[in-house]
Amino acid sequence: MPATEPVTPPAKPRMSTRNRLLFFATGWLIVLMPFLFWWNTWFGRQLSDKQLSEYLQDDKKPRHIQHALVQIGERVTRHDPGVVQWYPEVVRLASYPIEEVRNTDAWVMGQDVTSKEAASAGFHQALLKMLGDSSLLVRGNAALSLVRFGDATGRPDIVALLQPAKVTAPQAGKITDASTVGTPIHQAGIVAKIESAGQTVEVRSPINGRLRNLSVQPGQTVAAGDQIATLDPGMDQVWEALRALYLIGQPEDIPAIQPYERALPEIPDHVRQQAVATERAIRERRK
Repeated sequence: MPATEPVTPPAKPRMSTRNRLLFFATGWLIVLMPFLFWWNTWFGRQLSDKQLSEYLQDDKKPRHIQHALVQIGERVTRHDPGVVQWYPEVVRLASYPIEEVRNTDAWVMGQDVTSKEAASAGFHQALLKMLGDSSLLVRGNAALSLVRFGDATGRPDIVALLQPAKVTAPQAGKITDASTVGTPIHQAGIVAKIESAGQTVEVRSPINGRLRNLSVQPGQTVAAGDQIATLDPGMDQVWEALRALYLIGQPEDIPAIQPYERALPEIPDHVRQQAVATERAIRERRK
């Protein structure tokens, strides 16, 4: 029987140079795009003086304004003498129409409470005006910054940071969707959706927190101003409020503090300890 000659397997088709280049370019973009998104939105990226001035004026990209404000705050903490050139812009932004910008701005003004430049720019007065802001968090951040000025005017707004936030319907309509009780929700996260006149209105959270309860169900009709939900505040917010009340709290604030003294899974130990210390400090001041 004649020997069988070995069969040579067919050569595998090779990828063309053009296709290889396209393949590697696509893979590179898959890696690069998330990095570019992060790079453009990360507030820790250092800005030059020129960039900082440009970002403060970039009304088309409010996150650029926030980025610049964060950089100013960090320069203040590093005692950079050149930062005062932007103080008039910081005061101007206290009335900016975007809530997140005002919120960051209130924090920045609390970073310099001693310099003559901050006094000349009017940080203290700007923060007092921000106590009338429509946003709970802006009022709270302004009040926290005022404590650093030795001013307890915003104490009621600090106490409010410890209390559940109520979410109400912005207009009449039918509830078409709602979040689940117990769900963590970021500030501006969707709590529910309302259908009104053929359009869907998203009802958003005023704070970072956790959905405590829902007062409505999908399919239910609500009127403008009806309560939709209640949110428990996030622990970072609670922690800052407790620290401020350690310094300026009054006996009537104690009922708002005591719920955070409980040994519950949702209350971190450092928050519980701060609540206990804050109540003790308030009581000792009354002796």
